[in-house]
Amino acid sequence: MLSSETMRRWHMVMDPQALKRILKDNVENYPKAEVAVNIMRTAIGESIFVAHGQYWLWQRRTAAPIFSYRNVANLAPIMTEATARTVEKIARIPDDEPFNILDPMIEVTFEIISDVTLSNDDSLSREQMHRALDSFIKRTGRVSLLDALGAPFWIPRPSRLFSARDLTNVQKIVDRAIEKRRAIGPNPNPDLTDLFLAGEDPVTKRRMTTEELRNNLLTFVVAGHETSALTLAWAIYLCSIDPEVQEKAAEEARAVLNGRTAVVDDVAKMPYVRCIIEETLRLYPPFALLIRSAKEDDTLIGREVRKGDPLILPIYALHRNRLLWEDPDSFKPERFQDRKSIARFSYLPFGDGPRICIGAEFALQEMVIVLGTLLSRFRFDPVEGKEPKPVMLLTLRPQGGVWVRARKR
Repeated sequence: MLSSETMRRWHMVMDPQALKRILKDNVENYPKAEVAVNIMRTAIGESIFVAHGQYWLWQRRTAAPIFSYRNVANLAPIMTEATARTVEKIARIPDDEPFNILDPMIEVTFEIISDVTLSNDDSLSREQMHRALDSFIKRTGRVSLLDALGAPFWIPRPSRLFSARDLTNVQKIVDRAIEKRRAIGPNPNPDLTDLFLAGEDPVTKRRMTTEELRNNLLTFVVAGHETSALTLAWAIYLCSIDPEVQEKAAEEARAVLNGRTAVVDDVAKMPYVRCIIEETLRLYPPFALLIRSAKEDDTLIGREVRKGDPLILPIYALHRNRLLWEDPDSFKPERFQDRKSIARFSYLPFGDGPRICIGAEFALQEMVIVLGTLLSRFRFDPVEGKEPKPVMLLTLRPQGGVWVRARKR
């Protein structure tokens, strides 16, 4: 834990016991910092991701059953269908032709996320939604100098003005789609819109309004597709530079799939593929930095924390901390074969405590289906001189993309 008194008190926390207190034991004292909340509020309002206190609690209680194992498993056919289309697209690329694997990964995860969110709705252009949200992440996701100086959020940030119009249009379209679904009733195979419309808080019996439902659906879209796409791209890159790992995973996947696209029942049969995903999340966590703010005075591992102090939780550094991990900068999926050996608060790709990512199992299921299928069909090789470099926006993105060659097996 590092603390500074320069200009303003702040703390950077990488101690598992201190992180446990921040994220679990005394979570009410450490809400998300306003700088982070205000950035996301532009797109997703007071959704589960942003809200605090009782307003967050009733939404979380409402949404938790929606992401049950059964409901997530029922969404798997959409993942399988999108993965099959991605295999066909990559197969059309000549073997020796370099390409940015991040592009098809963003495409497949956005297809999945949009189809499980608002299926069978022609009024919502997938391309329009993706363009608006991508612009939001690129422009709005940067913490500006005004943010760092603590300027009020009503002072315009020039980089955020450009993305507001497209984002507003998407919000209106989603609102209309929700109202249409209310009127005509659920799909034969319920999607997330149907599940949210049917959901209610078991304590207060409250149901979400159209605005609340839209904010939470867009939260899932914003937080879901980009993070999964980045993890898949990083995972393929790491496999490309470690042929031994890649071949071990490919053998496992081929034995299970025998030439077909993975389905939900295959996920548990590809444990090594899942280890690759989890090790990739360690090395390149999509949300590489969390920021909290102390509501009241507290003590963390003997260090004084005062009311108003910002606390930086550097997940990227935590996952590479030499006090917590053996050979931390190396790609070793085997370290996740015994999941119980991983100290809980030393590994936080989805956060932890009451506010742990509600879509974590959805993301893991999706990524194992996609990665297992791809490794069973292709051998990926790196492109010399095109090593990706991580850069921090709202998420940890590879500057210049992730370039590989794919050879059919």
